Amino acid sequence: MSRVHVLRHGHVHNPDGVLYGRLPEFRLSDAGQQMAQAVADHLVGSGAKVGRVVASPLLRAQQTAAPVAAAYGLDIATDERIIEADNAFAGGPTPTPLTLAHPRNWWLLRNPFRPSWGEPYKEQAARMHAAIVDAAAANPGSETVMVSHQLPIWVARCAAEGRSFVHDPRSRECALASLTSFDVDGDRVSFVGYSAPAAHIEAPR
Repeated sequence: MSRVHVLRHGHVHNPDGVLYGRLPEFRLSDAGQQMAQAVADHLVGSGAKVGRVVASPLLRAQQTAAPVAAAYGLDIATDERIIEADNAFAGGPTPTPLTLAHPRNWWLLRNPFRPSWGEPYKEQAARMHAAIVDAAAANPGSETVMVSHQLPIWVARCAAEGRSFVHDPRSRECALASLTSFDVDGDRVSFVGYSAPAAHIEAPR
């Protein structure tokens, strides 16, 4: 059995409030850099035996992975399967109830159970499951840290716990620079814990 910690990236520099989704240029803020270092310090301090670091191709994920990789003297592997979920609203302002109520958005909101405005939950769960299983298989003798994004991480946890994917986004237990940990036995992925080692670092609004 291998353990895989899936780390959400740190706070992003985004003064204009863009829903950045898969846009490639968004980097960590100064607070995000501090969060990434706090996670690395936490892992080392807790005695975690990390033997592999994997990240989404997006800049904010690569930057979050860097202090962990440096702390353990490792390179960062990149896995496209743990990228942010696709979202039709990406590139514009973060949606509000008022903007979502506009008639031009009704078609995108026709099926919140799928969801119709972005990548289906089932597809996210499948790619995250495959990536976690493959990461464990590639590093059976120690722990793996994978840097991903809030929604794919939450969907992976729901899948591991047998929960419904349909949820209120405000209910996700997946803070910035938090660790969602799984044990992997063959093709079986089990949720084993959640921690937020960077919770003491205030994220700018």
